[in-house]
Amino acid sequence: MLVGGGVVLLVAAVALVLSAFQQNLVFFHTPSEVAAGKAPTGTTFRVGGMVEEGSIRREADGLTVSFAITDTAQVIPVSYRGTLPDLFKEGKGAVVQGKLEADGTFRATEVLAKHDENYMPPEAAHAVEQASKAAATVSQ
Repeated sequence: MLVGGGVVLLVAAVALVLSAFQQNLVFFHTPSEVAAGKAPTGTTFRVGGMVEEGSIRREADGLTVSFAITDTAQVIPVSYRGTLPDLFKEGKGAVVQGKLEADGTFRATEVLAKHDENYMPPEAAHAVEQASKAAATVSQ
């Protein structure tokens, strides 16, 4: 049985664990959610979808690249400095982690890819499917 100081220590330990968990929790958002202002500002989150065809631009330094992520309904410009995964290609699924800048550009600190070249994260696949359905409904 915990008494006095033991309860305080347990509460403090639980608070530390929850605080660490919250700091390491990274939420996923679709380009449509980001465009609608539903993504957090000033904190790290993930955006996933397809790398838009014709959007990849590499800088002369060989490390800086810009591209766009789309869910077929909205497009988010992304800037990244680093080495891209081998399977990163236009028209393929990707997830980027970073922060949204004031100018609307997503400054990625990490670009994620799965070993299977046909992989698309479930959240991104669902977002693309929902955006395609919405676009089909509007065009009818």
